[in-house]
Amino acid sequence: QVQLEESGGGLVQAGGSLRLSCAVSGRTLFNYVVGWFRQGPGKEREIVAGIDRSGVGTYYADSVKGRFTVSRDIAKNTVYLQMNSLKPEDTAVYYCAAHPAIGIVTTTNYQYWGQGTQVTVSS
Repeated sequence: QVQLEESGGGLVQAGGSLRLSCAVSGRTLFNYVVGWFRQGPGKEREIVAGIDRSGVGTYYADSVKGRFTVSRDIAKNTVYLQMNSLKPEDTAVYYCAAHPAIGIVTTTNYQYWGQGTQVTVSS
């Protein structure tokens, strides 16, 4: 069984930065694609970024390209989402999820999910 736990959310002013962490337990990251998703108030859950099993392949939604960076630490079995130049529209609950696919899955069809962490960006 794979378990994921997000941390690092909080309240930040527009233009600020946050780094989210997704600690994965139960299986090594070499076995899973990990995606970062968010769900804003009244909105559907959407993918923000993803990183493949090798840690080399990454994906970013157009809305965050150039501002967000996904990375991982194999020794800690943890995936990170560095978020810079935050905007009020980035306000959402952020989730990480794991999928045993080979390539990055950009839909919400992931097998394992964390509980989410709130990110609020004030204007």
